[in-house]
Amino acid sequence: MRATLAYTSARILLFVVSMILLYLVGARGLLLLALALVVSGIASFVLLSRQRDVMSGALTGRLRNGRQRARGFRSRLEEGARAEDGGSAEAGEGSAEAGEGSAEAGVSAAGRLEPPRS
Repeated sequence: MRATLAYTSARILLFVVSMILLYLVGARGLLLLALALVVSGIASFVLLSRQRDVMSGALTGRLRNGRQRARGFRSRLEEGARAEDGGSAEAGEGSAEAGEGSAEAGVSAAGRLEPPRS
């Protein structure tokens, strides 16, 4: 995050400086904006390559960490689904026999959610 903020701040600073210099040279209006974009883009490509590399490394690291967390989360979800699927068949049979007066919602044989029984 810090590398991205530093790179973005430097890009904005280069844009503002190029606008000021082009304004002093005599560019005005849309021409000023267009030239400032081109000049600051070229200057940032040359002057900010090190910051750009640092920022891309930081972003790549964050993406890699996010993917690892997503894999762990996905595996926990799958484990929970397997446990729920395995436990729901046994629990469903037991609740149909003994739970006629229970207040829990259940799933019918057709797979529809039943409202709580009272």
